[in-house]
This record gives sequence, C-alpha cells and structure tokens, in this order.
Amino acid sequence: MAKILLTGADGQLGHSLRKLASNYSSFEFVYTDVAELDITDALACNRFMQTEKPDFIINCAAYTAVDRAEEDSGTCFRLNADAVCNLNEAAKAVQARLIHISTDYVFSGRHYLPYGETDIPDPESVYGQSKLKGEDRIRDEDHVLIIRTSWLYSVYGHNFFKTMHRLTSDKEEVRVIYDQTGTPTWATDLARAIMQIVTSSLDDHDAFVPGIFHFSSEGIASWYDFAREIGTLSGHEARIVPVETSEFPLPAPRPFYSVLNKRKIKEIYHIDIPHWKDSLSACIEEFNTITN
Repeated sequence: MAKILLTGADGQLGHSLRKLASNYSSFEFVYTDVAELDITDALACNRFMQTEKPDFIINCAAYTAVDRAEEDSGTCFRLNADAVCNLNEAAKAVQARLIHISTDYVFSGRHYLPYGETDIPDPESVYGQSKLKGEDRIRDEDHVLIIRTSWLYSVYGHNFFKTMHRLTSDKEEVRVIYDQTGTPTWATDLARAIMQIVTSSLDDHDAFVPGIFHFSSEGIASWYDFAREIGTLSGHEARIVPVETSEFPLPAPRPFYSVLNKRKIKEIYHIDIPHWKDSLSACIEEFNTITN
C-alpha cells in the first residue's frame, strides 16, 4: 500500500485532504503538524521519513500570517523556505515525491494578465519573498511538484469566507475591498486536484511531471464580489459596500491582481476545475451541514 505523508495537517488544505482520505483506500495516510513533526528541524525530518518511508509527501505547512511576517521574517523564512529544503532532502533520502504548496503572493500583482508559470516572480511582501525562496530551493528537482494557489478558503480555520459569512449575518453593512482581483479557491477543489495527481502517478512513475503548476478555481473576482456572493448564497441581507485598499492600510502589501493561468495543470494532469461560484455554493452547503 502506498503511503502519503501530510504536513500541515491541521490547516485548511490539510483538513480538506484528511476529509477526502476515506475515498482513497489504496493509500495509507500519515498526518503531521508541528506537534508530530517540526519540519524546521532537518534531523527530525530525516528521522521521521526514514521511519515512515512515504511514497508521497504533501507539504501544506506554511507560515501564512501575512502581516505578522513583516516583523517576524525570521520565523517566516524558517518555515516557508528552510523547512521546505529539509523536506526535500528527507524526500530524496527515501525516494519520495514531494508536492509543495505555494502562493500567488510570489507575484507583485501589477501584471494585469493571468500569471503563467514562466512569468518572473516579484514578491512585495515578506511572506511572498519567503515562499519564493522555498520554491527556489526545490524547483529544479525531478521528484518535486510545486502548486501555486490563491485566495484559499474552506469551512476550517480562519479565512475570508468564514469572516464574511459571520459579518454578513451579524451586521447591516460590511465594507469590502474592490480593487484587488484574483480567484477564490475552495480548499476541497485543490485537495481533489492533488489527489488526482497522486493517483495518476501511483502506477505510472512517468505520469508524475515535476515543475511549477498553477491551480485556482475558474473565474475572476474582487474581494467585494466574493463577499457579495457569500452573503447572497447564505441568504444574508447585509449591504456590501465597495472600498479601496487605501481605506484598509495593512503592514504587508497585497497583490492587486493575482489571477493564475491554469492551462498547464489542466493539459498535463487533465484536471477539470470548477468555477469559483459553484465551489462557493458547495462550501456553503458543507458549512450549513456542520453548523446546523
């Protein structure tokens, strides 16, 4: 039985992968977060991998506190760059394939055309810089696949979807930024795509194509559009007011445009990607099921 080792198992994507695990009986899953494995410790990584000997490592662990990273760059780089190198070396030692999750924040957001994998990164935040450094340390390895994603949300943890669901229920008016554009991505969709890649590579090693890939839901939205759809689909009556980024000054700069071009992952791995509105509807249905 093939074994998948999951880091960051308590996060949004980690939880989403754990929920899907029951659909993949041909795999044994090993779930780790910081309590089980400190991936910033190279020796601990090597020992853990030698014990478990996974066939695939899916790295969902990351420092994602974007604003706090501006003053906590040391911790951010240790987790988003140094730890990635540790996992890569440990993966090589046991001949495992590594799937690493990265971000649209590696781009400046000043492109105004959907970003492709060959576009030159130019991160403007410490978080984006740390994620790019993590990519750079593993991008040329033939056992490594990097997936950049954007605007991830789910029913788990803290995210824009859950915040807006609460605010549009509790308040009469909610002010939301309209001049940042990207694509909301349901973590379940990304989890399904990852498992499709893994299963296609299980019996055919050549089906595992290394390199950088982009994945987000289909379609384009502003945070304002996203919030309006959350309120509408949830049956909430709060008025959503569009505002400019300048009205919400934050320590870390955000990309103003971070739409990702998904042609490569669709063509190579034959992945069908839902529209973000359809996925949001499914997420709300899941949220209602677990909260009612």
